[in-house]
Amino acid sequence: MSIPSFVVGIAGGTGAGKTTVARLITERVGESVTRIPIDNYYKDLSHLDREEREEINYDHPEAFEWELLCDHLRALSEGQAVEMPQYDFEIHNRKDERVTVLPTDVIIVEGILALYDETINDMMDLRLYVETDADVRILRRIKRDVVQRGRALEDVIEQYLSTVKPMHEQFIEPTKKHADLIIPEGANSVAVNLLEEKIESEVEGEGTRTWERGAIEQQLGERMSLDNE
Repeated sequence: MSIPSFVVGIAGGTGAGKTTVARLITERVGESVTRIPIDNYYKDLSHLDREEREEINYDHPEAFEWELLCDHLRALSEGQAVEMPQYDFEIHNRKDERVTVLPTDVIIVEGILALYDETINDMMDLRLYVETDADVRILRRIKRDVVQRGRALEDVIEQYLSTVKPMHEQFIEPTKKHADLIIPEGANSVAVNLLEEKIESEVEGEGTRTWERGAIEQQLGERMSLDNE
């Protein structure tokens, strides 16, 4: 594998399609990808009982253990394995077990606040922000939390209105300014294809790692224009 690894950050609001974008842009490089969901780096709250943990604002930057994420990202990019924590959304806390994560050519850091921390941003070679309509995002959030995480619909809606929406406006959406590229409409096919090609060239050693926002947006605009002709 190449050292240092090529590090991609993918941020965006809840239900924006970040995981889908991460999967699509790395399809060509197969197993050469390590995915780091920043949800796994929520702080360990074992010292609190469940009722207290349920009151925590998990969309606030202070909910994350940034120093541990930073240490793990640095180690992986330098070719070292790490023991990544795992998070249980049903109990609002970390699991007891950790998972050994091996370094690969491409590392994807994905989550609502993936572009928030300055130190982590500096370690990234490519920063993406997935922008999707708020109505679509809330519907996806409801489906995920109710069906996959076993939460009550009323609780999900209350959480969205009290913390998710205001935290998005205060902390998440402003991180767009750090993005090298804003991907519109979720998994926009033209943007995804362009990024897929560039990441593949990095893995094959043909990339230059010089990602300028203006140049990428220009290439994307040119491709969208051709696609519409």
